[in-house]
Amino acid sequence: MGNAELQSLHIHPVKAFRATGLREAVVEPWGLAGDRRWVLIDDGGKVVTQRQQPHLALAAAELLPGGGLRLSAPGQDPITVPVPPPGATVTVQVFGDKVEAVPAGAAAHAWCSALVGAGTRLVHMDDPATRRPVDPTYALPGETVSFADGYPLLLASRASLDSLNALIAEGDRAEEGPVPMNRFRPNVVVAGAPAWAEDDWQRITIGEVVFRVAKPCGRCVVTTTDQATAERGKEPLRTLGRHRRFGGDLVFGQNLVPESTGTIRVGDPVTVLE
Repeated sequence: MGNAELQSLHIHPVKAFRATGLREAVVEPWGLAGDRRWVLIDDGGKVVTQRQQPHLALAAAELLPGGGLRLSAPGQDPITVPVPPPGATVTVQVFGDKVEAVPAGAAAHAWCSALVGAGTRLVHMDDPATRRPVDPTYALPGETVSFADGYPLLLASRASLDSLNALIAEGDRAEEGPVPMNRFRPNVVVAGAPAWAEDDWQRITIGEVVFRVAKPCGRCVVTTTDQATAERGKEPLRTLGRHRRFGGDLVFGQNLVPESTGTIRVGDPVTVLE
């Protein structure tokens, strides 16, 4: 495969908020430490993401020591949110899953409601080891995940993005390209592998940590959202629909499940085991 390596690392402390780039990250069984342990929910308990609220891309969440947050967004004063103490949980609907989580305080709810423009609560996954199993079709018993869409980590390839952008440039919405990697909100970005090689990977190592490649990542409307402006277009879904349709999914990237834990760092070698 040549000299593939980890080009960049990203976490999203609050699901749907802006990504945070890191030089190194601890791999926990349910994902990167600090990734998507918090989420917004509406009055009915359903998660609120960029699917419904594209302007969440403009909100930032800085992860503080101990797991708390400093939230900021255009037009709002920043707020610091501590990890809520153990207490009564609320039921969160994450797509098909029902997950128990602990609500933040009233000030955080008010801040998030102002951000969304409707009644919204901020909740925290207190115990990711037990709260939410990974889809058993693609997981082993006991494997769990945070508030990510479905799997502990998402991998994307720089060469695959370059290939996709070349296809966008040939299409009828060429003015919408090239799209940047942050449209796909990955945790790990690999450079040095051939375009689309990740389609065939089954197990890999990043540094000393082993990952199972669970399934390709089907993409949604969030990828059409400019993460810097929150404006939407047609790409890359239009081009993925023409060139990367697998069954009912438009595919870019691969979902990973850790088989071991440890620290991964930008520049670590990426090795295909199977």
